Amino acid sequence: MALSNPAFSTNPAFSSNGQAATVSAENLEQMYQAPSATSVDTDRMTVEDSIVKTAICFVLLLAGAGIGWFVPALALPAAIIGFVLALVNIFKRRPVPALILGYSFAQGIFLGAISMVFEAQWSGIVIQAVIATFAVVGVTLALFASGKIRASAKATKVFLIAMFGYLAYSLVNLVLMWTGATNGAFGLNSVELGNTGIKLGLIIGLLVVILGAYSLVLDFDAIKQGVTNRAPRIYGWSGAFGIMVTVIWLYLEILRMLAISRD
Repeated sequence: MALSNPAFSTNPAFSSNGQAATVSAENLEQMYQAPSATSVDTDRMTVEDSIVKTAICFVLLLAGAGIGWFVPALALPAAIIGFVLALVNIFKRRPVPALILGYSFAQGIFLGAISMVFEAQWSGIVIQAVIATFAVVGVTLALFASGKIRASAKATKVFLIAMFGYLAYSLVNLVLMWTGATNGAFGLNSVELGNTGIKLGLIIGLLVVILGAYSLVLDFDAIKQGVTNRAPRIYGWSGAFGIMVTVIWLYLEILRMLAISRD
């Protein structure tokens, strides 16, 4: 189920084939009478601990965003550093908290700089994008926690096909923009559909937001699987990293969609 996010797919701790630890019958009563253990006591991954680690990453993201907002020239180096750290975190078998926190801070600088540029062009767009992003994350989390939405093998296959299709579309659009084949500020996304006044980017954007929401479902499911597998507590950082990757992508897509609607 975690195939969509490389933060989870390369790590066996989040595999659905992982084996949960078993308890012998003679120790069951002893465990029942013992006081509740925390993730610190058991050194095992928990949902609560993963949430705390994610919150720490978001604090650093916001701190970096504040710097990027006032120093937009840092956008390019921050983007490069963030990309390199993302690759390192993806391919490391065991998470390194410092690298994940560094990724969050670097991406925060990049997001802050990009947001400032968009805000200068379209006043009020950043707060709209932030609210929309938190709304999507909050609704998705609430539906997942209530059990009303779950990842499935069939839906995940459709999701992966759609993701590859969107990646191919984005690459073609990027090439067309570089070569000057399109005149719009957002390439093919600026193309109006007939005389409807609706731009292609809005339709694509809505589909991408849906993909982002389902990606969050896969992230939550992967964290839940890690807890079930009794993964070491350190892997809570992998859960935080996976969520950060998805939320950052979701925010950028919403920001662009809003810009296309107001262009």
